[in-house]
This record gives sequence, structure tokens and C-alpha cells, in this order.
Amino acid sequence: MSPKNVIFKKTCKDKSVGVFMGKRDFVDRVDSVDPVDGVVLIDPEALAGRKVFVTLSCIFRYGRDDMDVIGIAFRRELYLSTRQVYPPLQDREKGVHTKTQAKLLRKLGNNAYPFFFEFPDNLPCSVSLQPGPQDVGKQCAVEFEIKAFSAESQDAKVRKRSTVKLMIRKVQYAPDMQGAPPSVETTKDFLMSDKPLHVKVTLDKELYYHGETIHAHVNITNNSNKNIKNVVLSVDQVATVVLYSNDSYVKCVDIEDSGDSVSAGATLQKVYKLLPLLANNRERRGIALDGKLKHEDTNLASSSTVKEGVLKEVLGIMVSYKVMVKLIIGGMMGSSEVGLEVPFTLMHPKPEAVKESEMEDELVFQEFKRSYLKGIIGDDDDEEGNVSGGDDMAPKEK
Repeated sequence: MSPKNVIFKKTCKDKSVGVFMGKRDFVDRVDSVDPVDGVVLIDPEALAGRKVFVTLSCIFRYGRDDMDVIGIAFRRELYLSTRQVYPPLQDREKGVHTKTQAKLLRKLGNNAYPFFFEFPDNLPCSVSLQPGPQDVGKQCAVEFEIKAFSAESQDAKVRKRSTVKLMIRKVQYAPDMQGAPPSVETTKDFLMSDKPLHVKVTLDKELYYHGETIHAHVNITNNSNKNIKNVVLSVDQVATVVLYSNDSYVKCVDIEDSGDSVSAGATLQKVYKLLPLLANNRERRGIALDGKLKHEDTNLASSSTVKEGVLKEVLGIMVSYKVMVKLIIGGMMGSSEVGLEVPFTLMHPKPEAVKESEMEDELVFQEFKRSYLKGIIGDDDDEEGNVSGGDDMAPKEK
């Protein structure tokens, strides 16, 4: 069966403007980014002479919108681009850039108009830090938004009931090539011990996909006179807010408290398994996600990859991962630790491209909302004045 040609739609409350788009996630391939394209459907009577504009924005939030510390606002617009789509400033044919737009224009009729945006190459990908149960307001996040609205002019006051907002995501997929399996080793000398402790940790590969088990090969040669009481492994997510504060949030997203011991003069060779999953961290405050917790299609944030020459400071939030290995050493004066950090990359696999020829000709319309988790109610982008596309703006069969 051919893949369905799904179109997502959303309409403002006064039914003057509706937005139709073929996808909600746009892929950053480091050297290029998927363009944002769609179609706006207008109701001339509801517009009452107003114009229609579409904007693409990238917003960095750090805490609630009303917070302000030493005069620095915690909300910053990293990027904003605006297009007037009605009355059109060019022929409709010149505004069509994709086959999906062309299909939509044929389906929706003469009151439909195309829009098209290209991302600049220095914008971050979507990421948010999960708020705690008691936190209120907007969380720390890098968000992308498509907004369509009707107004007398671009700078006029915009009414909520004449506005429709759609939260989209800019995401990255894993590169085609794997790096070398990361390996870290250390030698520890102790007082009153003639020989050292040697530890080596090697991962089976450098790049892991979300939901994939990590195999950590641990090799301990304990030639010292100390006893290792325990071996503890964890996966740590490091989210660094590089804009404004440079704060780092280090969160353990999986742990293996093995209870393994290695006596003086003994060795240990063992493979430990770790599996970092959002499902096991839903209550953890500060975990970085690719979207919002209530979106069924979100997950732990992917590792950040940066295009050469782009300043990290403009990327909002940088995410990385590492396997931590701690050896708990017993002693007469109390316990001590020997630790190693092994970095790795966590991303989504690149999906297989679907050829246009394999797509169904029939368009399937769905509301522009991500699937909710069971038991969670609420709008997916929390804005007022937006409603699902009703019969008044539904495409008519031809």
C-alpha cells in the first residue's frame, strides 16, 4: 500500500484563515535544512478587507515570560520572517515550490494561496527542558512557530481570534557514517600501594539510536592493595544553555548499580547494558526533550551537531551524552571513587525517503495536533483563539 499523503490543517477562531501543511517536522541535515511550505485558505467575507500574513519564528525561552533578571529578558526571538500571502504579491504559480502545494491549490480552490520559507543555516534545533510538577509558565526551550493572521497591515494589532499558530519542530537525524567506538582508560595510584589500579571502558559503537541498548565493556585490572566495593554505571544527559547563562543541567537518564566487587590483585571483564529512555524519566525535572512531554512523538533530546563556522552561543541549548563509570574503592579512612566518562551520540535514524511517485494521489486531512498521551488533555501549543478546522473551512470534494 502506498504511503498516505497526510495534510495537517488548523483554522483560526473567526474562520478567516486556515493553514494546511504536509508535515510538522523539518530535517536539519547540517549542510541544508528542509524548507517550510504550506497553503493558506482564506474566507474573503470573514476577512472584511484585511490582509493575510504568515510568519516563521524561532524563539528561545528561559523561564516564565514575565521573568526578568538584571534587565535581561528571558524570551528572545532568534529569527523572524514574514510573508504577505493575501492579497498575493506575485502570481500563485510563482509562489508554488513543491508538489504538495500544487496538489493543495487544486484541492482547495481559488481562495488558497501558497507560502514558503527557508531556514537560515545558523538556527538551533528544537529542544525543551522538562518542567517540574510545580513549575508554571513557559519552560526553557527553543521553539519554532508558524503563525498566520489577518490584519489591516503587518504592523497592526493582531486579534487572537484572527490568528492561528502551529508549533513545528526542526530536527536532526543521525549521519550515515559511524565514528570509531569511543574508549577511555585510566590508571590510579594509591598511597601505601606498590601497584596501580587500571580501568578501561569501551562502548560497542559511537552512535546510538533512541531506544537502542548501549553495551559498555568494562575491563578492570586491580593490581593495587585496595578493594573495589561496587561498580556503578550511568548515562548522563548534559544540556547546556549557551545563550545568556551557560548553565549546564546534568541529568542521569539510566543507571546500573551492579554491586560487583573486585578484590585486591583480581580482575574483572564484563559487559554492562544501559538503556536511556524518556519512559523511565517522565517525572524528572530538567530533562531535555525534542518536544513537549505531552506529545506522544517526543523523546529524550537528540545530541546536538553543529555546522562548522556557526557560533555555539546562538544555538540556545546544546545537548550531549556520556556514559559514566564509577568504581567505589574501600579504605580504612572511608570510601573513595575512581571515575571515567565516555562520550557518545544519541539520535534518530534517518528515515527512508518516500518517493513522490509512491505517494497516494488522494490527500488525507488531519488536525494539526500531535497525538496526546493517554490521560493528558490540553492544546498542543497552548494558544488561545485557535480551533480545529471545522466544516466551514474544510476542503470541498471536486
